[in-house]
Amino acid sequence: MAEDAEDKAPVEGHSRQRDVGGAPATAATSASGAPAPQKRPKAPKPQVVGAKVSAPKPKHAAGATPKAAAAGAGAKVKYRVDAVKAVSTQDREADKQSMGQVRKSLAFLGGVTLAYLAYLIFSGQMDVFLGSLSQVDNTWILRGALCYLVYYVIGVSAYVLSVITDPNSPVGVRDLMSVEAAGIFFMNLTPNGMGAAPAQIYRLTRSGLSVGGAGALHSTRFIMYEAGEGIFAAIMLVFRLDYFLDSFGDFIIVGILLFAFKILECVVLFAICAYPKFFSSIGNWVLRFASKHGWVKDYDHWYQVVNNQIMEFSDGFRSAAKNRRDLIGVLVLTLLQLGCLYALPWFVLNAFGKEADLITCLASGSMLELLTSAIPLPGGTGGAEGGFALLFGRMFGAQASAGFVLWRAIEYFLPTLCAAPLLGLRSTSGESINHRFKRYGARLRGRFGGRGGRGGKGSGGIKVTLK
Repeated sequence: MAEDAEDKAPVEGHSRQRDVGGAPATAATSASGAPAPQKRPKAPKPQVVGAKVSAPKPKHAAGATPKAAAAGAGAKVKYRVDAVKAVSTQDREADKQSMGQVRKSLAFLGGVTLAYLAYLIFSGQMDVFLGSLSQVDNTWILRGALCYLVYYVIGVSAYVLSVITDPNSPVGVRDLMSVEAAGIFFMNLTPNGMGAAPAQIYRLTRSGLSVGGAGALHSTRFIMYEAGEGIFAAIMLVFRLDYFLDSFGDFIIVGILLFAFKILECVVLFAICAYPKFFSSIGNWVLRFASKHGWVKDYDHWYQVVNNQIMEFSDGFRSAAKNRRDLIGVLVLTLLQLGCLYALPWFVLNAFGKEADLITCLASGSMLELLTSAIPLPGGTGGAEGGFALLFGRMFGAQASAGFVLWRAIEYFLPTLCAAPLLGLRSTSGESINHRFKRYGARLRGRFGGRGGRGGKGSGGIKVTLK
């Protein structure tokens, strides 16, 4: 895969570097010609929503003349960070473990697919299944696939909004495309999506962020996504609670319990961010109790989680919360992103020529994702099939099996396949997103201000300025 190729790239004399911040690194040598020991360069400060990082002051080399120093003061400074050294061994190993889980999940899903085909054959539904697929309007399936593409683009945009305020952030757009693709890929192919977080943090550190900074950025995005799921489900229950009660009766209590669990999860996450020391003390007590009874296999790992990662998690979100406007912007983007995901059954229903209400499909899709995420199997296997049959079985009728396959194709299998080639994307320009945004904004201002030769000095008319 692309990941293996980049990890095996040879390093001759010095680590491969990219222009993102700091002064150009040089290899120091001793008098005997052997390279002197190098101190590990510090990675840039973590970038999260609302975090402000001031640019470092340039230092002049010893013996430089005042003239040379003055000449260099106005020169463009190229920032460089050793991205290879910014990736910790722990992050690399976690990513490899995620890939191992993916291989097992692929074998598991292959077995599930064969079992589903066997069920269609022996139940005598294969003819109905194939007949239903032959009646599909492919243009609606294409629209559904494009809707998922919008889901992916919005996810990348939410990350961009999180780092665009920092002029020294080493993370580029292609880095964030890789991070979002890793979230989709490992969320779909690891049990309960456990491999997504380490895979995304690994790719953030690979771009030049410190381990703590990558964890802070990821935790902020994770909290906003979880909060978005709870808010979206609440809105849908307000609009379609009567529909659920009339259609499913008391069974809707299960959905309400899942919704309540999601809200409780969000409350706990916010509480951890607000009171990290309190939760660290509770975690240490639980860890000592579990270790005393032999229930903990990797004590050092969980000790680090309790005493280090909780503080980093809290500090990252607190830094993000200082800029509430951008944080709210990320939340709004997350709600739009979830809307694209929950609307996919609506496209499949239209592909079969079924009349469907979009709001009802959004509400049912939201409940379906809660059921799917509650199952600790790759892709929520079991919860996806049962939830789809329960929530959308009446809408599809005899075409429910074919509808499930098409929905699963554009919601699960196709995104997973398309995300795999994007895992190895890396930004190489070295220019921060903040600098690019300002440069493009200056070009737009110049273009609008000088249109038609009337934007010159002393000219009349209306001058358009984009801010």
